[in-house]
Amino acid sequence: MPTIQLPNSGWRPRWYQKKAWDTWEQGCKRQLLFWHRRAGKDEINLNMHAVSAHERPGTYWHMLPEASQARKAIWNAVNPHSGKRRLFEAFPEPLIENMNDNEMFVRFKVGSTFQVVGSDNFNSLVGSPPVGITFSEWAIANPAAWAYLSPILAENGGWASFITTPRGNNHAKGMLDAVKDNVFHPVTNPRGWFSEVLPANVTGAIDEITIEEQRAIYVGLFGKETADLLIDQEYYCSFAGALVGSYWGSEIAKAERELRIGFGVVEVDPAYPVHTAWDLGKAANNPIWCFQVRNGLPIIVDFYLPDSEDIADWCKWLNDKGYNGNDYVPHDILHPQWGTARTRLQTLKDHGRKPKMVGIASFADGVNAGRQTIKLARFSNNERVADGVEGLKAFRREWDDDKKAFRDTPVKNWAEHYASAFRYLGLAWREAIVAVSKPPENKGTYQAMPDGSIRSGQTVKEAVDAMIRRRRSAR
Repeated sequence: MPTIQLPNSGWRPRWYQKKAWDTWEQGCKRQLLFWHRRAGKDEINLNMHAVSAHERPGTYWHMLPEASQARKAIWNAVNPHSGKRRLFEAFPEPLIENMNDNEMFVRFKVGSTFQVVGSDNFNSLVGSPPVGITFSEWAIANPAAWAYLSPILAENGGWASFITTPRGNNHAKGMLDAVKDNVFHPVTNPRGWFSEVLPANVTGAIDEITIEEQRAIYVGLFGKETADLLIDQEYYCSFAGALVGSYWGSEIAKAERELRIGFGVVEVDPAYPVHTAWDLGKAANNPIWCFQVRNGLPIIVDFYLPDSEDIADWCKWLNDKGYNGNDYVPHDILHPQWGTARTRLQTLKDHGRKPKMVGIASFADGVNAGRQTIKLARFSNNERVADGVEGLKAFRREWDDDKKAFRDTPVKNWAEHYASAFRYLGLAWREAIVAVSKPPENKGTYQAMPDGSIRSGQTVKEAVDAMIRRRRSAR
């Protein structure tokens, strides 16, 4: 067999890609790249996988936000310039042992495996833990994927590369802020990060005429304001503005500006019960918002994303936290629990919970209830709540490419489940106002006033009724 060199076919990084590539070759295991659209982010990472798979046999994943998106963008994608599948441009076919199209899976002859996956089902993937992961389109991916997988890579010394264009001030921007000063150096800081923001006017990879042609297309589709936002995000790496198509993006942005999200500690007040709002489903699809109602306002104190399929574990987590208010749940709580004949309503009650079904409302009414709630709410700055807020930011409409307009239906991804639970919170929290225990009035007692008069905490009618009850009980 002829000698095959990697990277394949004489591939070399473009000049503006070279710093990221060289840093990775020097041993940097954490990269965060905000590169403009069509800067070759997936291309450089596919070549990283090819090289790494033959230097260190193991499991490698190239992850996009959704599995269907991963198939289109990576697995089946063809380079229009060469007419060749992108996969085979990075992975020489003679080095491949076999492939599974359904699983988007490649096994190399050296024993390594590579798989294209979605962050919408990362915790259901089986097999050996990965030693190299690309998180493509990280700004719209499920941030829980990194929380779940980072300990695995830390334990086995694996690498992770996050590649994306900006999507507002969300978890990806938060990661950049957190790691930009922790700079990798092969000697003095080998555990550091390489992070980079590369707009098109720096790389020169896309000329201004092409960008303005794209702007004109966006103006026709979305209007000038949204078109400018998209161009600034995709080509000039701007973090300004909310995710285009977001249901609640502007409300979340306003709440952040007003310091109602992530600023100041919002502790649980023991004088008020902590209620919960659920989107009942399997673990990854059943986020739980935990809230109190204080002075007539919703206070979001916690957020829980179960990591097991056992509803008993979910109840235990809430019980251990002392979150024992009402559990606001959808009507499908009356359906049998998975694999049993018992309803989930019965199961919750068996574990000491207080389920209350939220009134049936249309999707539009639920979205509006969530919107109005965000306008009033304060959110705790704990990490779990921050993760939940990322889901509210990412909750967005589907785009209809034929009609060139947003549909009235949400993108079915991880964020939709976060938002579903928050819709129930929005529909229910005002009911919880009446459930707040008020300090008992000092009824039935008497107090001597300075003028010698006696003041009672009861009305005349209440005093007479109390006297009658006492006489009856004495008979």
